[in-house]
Amino acid sequence: MAARHFDVVVVGAGIVGLAHAYAAARRGWRVCVVERDAACVGASIRNFGFITVTGQAAGDTWRRARRARDLWAEVAPQAGIAVLHQGLWLVARRPAAAEVLQQFMHGDMADGCSLMSPAEAARRADALALADAAAVLHSPHELRVESRTAIGLLTRWLAEAHGVVFRFDEAVLQVDAPRLHTGRGMLQAERIVLCTHTDLASLQPERLAPHGLRLCQLQMLRVQPQAGFRLPGAVMGDLSLVRYGGFAAQPAAQALRQQLQREEPDALAHGIHLIAVQSADGSLVVGDSHHYGAAPEPFASADVEALILHHLRRLLRLTEGRVTERWLGQYVSSPHTDCLIDAPCDAVRRVVVTSGTGASTAFGIAEEVFDAW
Repeated sequence: MAARHFDVVVVGAGIVGLAHAYAAARRGWRVCVVERDAACVGASIRNFGFITVTGQAAGDTWRRARRARDLWAEVAPQAGIAVLHQGLWLVARRPAAAEVLQQFMHGDMADGCSLMSPAEAARRADALALADAAAVLHSPHELRVESRTAIGLLTRWLAEAHGVVFRFDEAVLQVDAPRLHTGRGMLQAERIVLCTHTDLASLQPERLAPHGLRLCQLQMLRVQPQAGFRLPGAVMGDLSLVRYGGFAAQPAAQALRQQLQREEPDALAHGIHLIAVQSADGSLVVGDSHHYGAAPEPFASADVEALILHHLRRLLRLTEGRVTERWLGQYVSSPHTDCLIDAPCDAVRRVVVTSGTGASTAFGIAEEVFDAW
């Protein structure tokens, strides 16, 4: 069977794959995206839709997030994707958490951010529960989209505006550059980008084995607050300061972690750090927990849900909070890097975001991959 020829074939239609399709299409290349499922159903539609900049690990991750945020702001209106709110509000409840923020504010990554008293924050963000807060960090950089619809809209726009060819419900069985053998035939490309995310076994698994990759499973909720409740932006709390690399690298973070281990051992044991964002219908997307393994069990825990809701109620002024949806997500995790970019040969790149930051960094990563290629 004759192979269809493209300049670039991307395997995987999650946000990392779509970002590479966009970066290639902007260069005027003929692009095809091959996706084994009938639609994107993985981590890219199960997350917060929160493009996070402030708090990302220093260096590559923070730089990529800054660039990705700018590209999201450029692409979203063209693709019909609504930016539902902007900015981040991080409430430091403990003095040790406030000290972490004080130290963070002295670094370059705090550019544009402000650290304010609880009284000042209350005047600007009355949805926050600040009675026992020590300080509040505001970042203007973040964007929030509805991930479960944004991915579909981005896919359609890439096809209509940039001529990207999408082949859904088609599994790539073998890569023998410049050829790709699929369940429906053969494709050929000058450049092949593998963005298969949690599928670590199907294509060239021997290339991934030395990197110690494992899966991280998340538990998330949709919560309906009282009528008229509005978040001023995305919201985080103390637990986020020991998970996000840009905060956790501050000297004061060690003392905060020790305090949290005494006061919040269950939250730390389940990898919980509270993030809340708001959808257009007023509901809140809330999470999340982190459990690691080669094959995490696909069962949600009522105890973990109760812990997440406990921290939500401490962070926000909620009089109602009915859970309307529950789901699990997965991403690939590495103890060594936030993103793995592998080059099995001159014609192939494999890109695996290993830190749960795909939505926040993928557009920036894709530009770097093609610039370096």
